[in-house]
Amino acid sequence: MSDKTTMQLACEERRDFVDLLDGLSAEQWQQPSLCELWRVRDVVAHVVSYEELSRWQLVRRFVKGGLLPPRINALGVAEYAPRAPMQLTQLMRSSIPPRGLTSAFGGMIALVDGMIHQQDIRRPLGQQRVIPPDRLHRVLNYALTSPTTRGARRTRGVRLVATDLDWNHGDGLEVTGPAEALLMAMAARPDAFNQLTGPGKELLARRICG
Repeated sequence: MSDKTTMQLACEERRDFVDLLDGLSAEQWQQPSLCELWRVRDVVAHVVSYEELSRWQLVRRFVKGGLLPPRINALGVAEYAPRAPMQLTQLMRSSIPPRGLTSAFGGMIALVDGMIHQQDIRRPLGQQRVIPPDRLHRVLNYALTSPTTRGARRTRGVRLVATDLDWNHGDGLEVTGPAEALLMAMAARPDAFNQLTGPGKELLARRICG
């Protein structure tokens, strides 16, 4: 296990995210992501859309969104839609370390959100990466209880076993695969099931994908 703080890991993840964005072409910014109805630029807008909000502005957005996460997130994406890719990238760069809402829980929101959404972009674009084990291990554990992923609830009745990391969770029919794919499955990304195997895969797919 790493002795780095969560904030240190979040900063590392954001630096990697910026490196990814720096290398994207104009066409790639417009490509679909794993997030339904969101292009790559929309995902980036979502990730950075909380960085500049004061406490009052954050409350106002939550109220305007009816306290419903999908609506709240959509408001942020719409607000940042006019910004060019270069501006979104610069905002990400200036948000190392994260600030505002994403700095909560010692930077855990930025770490989890950044890792999952970076994969939402990388997977459709074929931009593979090797996620540092210390970051991935920290995010996997948090994703089990995070309100946004509810990993433990979604994977009840199966045992998740990473094939490339010393990590497992749960009881029941086994589902095995790369740790990153297990994370994305917990985050309800059907694309991840292409890399998973085991007798519990069908049960997990039905529960997550419907």
